[in-house]
Amino acid sequence: MSAPSPAHDEDPVEDEEQLFLDENDIIQEIPVDEEELPDMDNDEGSDAEPRDEPDDSIHIFTGHTGELYTVVCSPTDPNLVATGGGDDKGFLWNIGQGDWAFELQGHSDSISSFGFSNDGQLLASGSFDGLVKVWDMSSRNLKCTLDGPGGGIEWVRWHPRGHLILAGSEDSTVWMWNADRGVYLNMFAGHNSTVTCGDFTPDGRIICTGSDDATMRIWNPKSGEIIHVVRGHPYHTEGLTCLSLSSDSAVALSGSKDSSAHLVNITTGKVVGSLSGHSDSVECVGFASSSSPWAATGGMDQKLIVWDLQHLSSRCTCEHEEGVTCLLWLGASRFLATGSVDGKVRIWDSLSGDCVRTFSGHDHAIQSLALSASGDFLVSVSLDTTARVFEIAEFK
Repeated sequence: MSAPSPAHDEDPVEDEEQLFLDENDIIQEIPVDEEELPDMDNDEGSDAEPRDEPDDSIHIFTGHTGELYTVVCSPTDPNLVATGGGDDKGFLWNIGQGDWAFELQGHSDSISSFGFSNDGQLLASGSFDGLVKVWDMSSRNLKCTLDGPGGGIEWVRWHPRGHLILAGSEDSTVWMWNADRGVYLNMFAGHNSTVTCGDFTPDGRIICTGSDDATMRIWNPKSGEIIHVVRGHPYHTEGLTCLSLSSDSAVALSGSKDSSAHLVNITTGKVVGSLSGHSDSVECVGFASSSSPWAATGGMDQKLIVWDLQHLSSRCTCEHEEGVTCLLWLGASRFLATGSVDGKVRIWDSLSGDCVRTFSGHDHAIQSLALSASGDFLVSVSLDTTARVFEIAEFK
């Protein structure tokens, strides 16, 4: 059965007169600002308010072209700062002096960590290229390049009373060099995964390291021998993310992906306390000054918890809008600072648990915080490629 025929056989397109517009047909021209067009990738509703927050920083350093991961302030020069990150560059710059910056060149991969020697004379930079470079601060010249690790450098630390450098690597080893002579001293092997954190004890006699293998190892710096391996119940069940050592060199505090924090007696290697209060990865830990038996832990569960170590109990819980990435006690004061995934830097009163100041300015996650030698300034670095300086003299 054939389909019914149309009423007429003419092609309707050919039957109608084709239409064209020329300039005489324009009634009104409306200019469109492309910046006002909706963003196709914006998940927020069409009537969402544009973000318009104040910038509370007193100085912004914009020399980098990639994400920033590390910041340190000189222990002797109250204005000198070093920053490094994903653009493979490091910079020295001065707080409040926007027209001066010195580029620390030579790394071929992201700079993951910086550290000033305690006398402020030398600066060490660790990179994912597997190298540690040492810079002389008086001349700004490269003093030496230290190699050996077969993987990227996760962190660098200085001996508290000398020019010895300690660095942890992705290849599960820890290395120690003499920076004055630019020579290798020792390699510490035993971890089974990336060495994510570590340091000399404040008295310089012991080394403590934490790894993604869920263990802490306590080492003899001179012989390279393992004194203790801390693992298994009641210790962490997942990789360690952070480590802090008490000022008397007696206790190590570690945080882990497993949401727990534990206190370890460095002499015996025994777990002497467990701080349970987080529900997601603990990203940062820190002891308060020697005059206070307190510590703090921050996690991706959006919490900062201040602990009374004498009673192993929580003093206060400080809620954030997003995860806590870093924390820093402000000298010997009762205040501490946190950096968050939401780009905010907050100052907390550890006695009351109150947030006494929120600093805005960054528009991406904070990665690291540093305190100036004078205690007047806090410097933050972010994935937004900038470093910012905030005035905190009132919280000394």
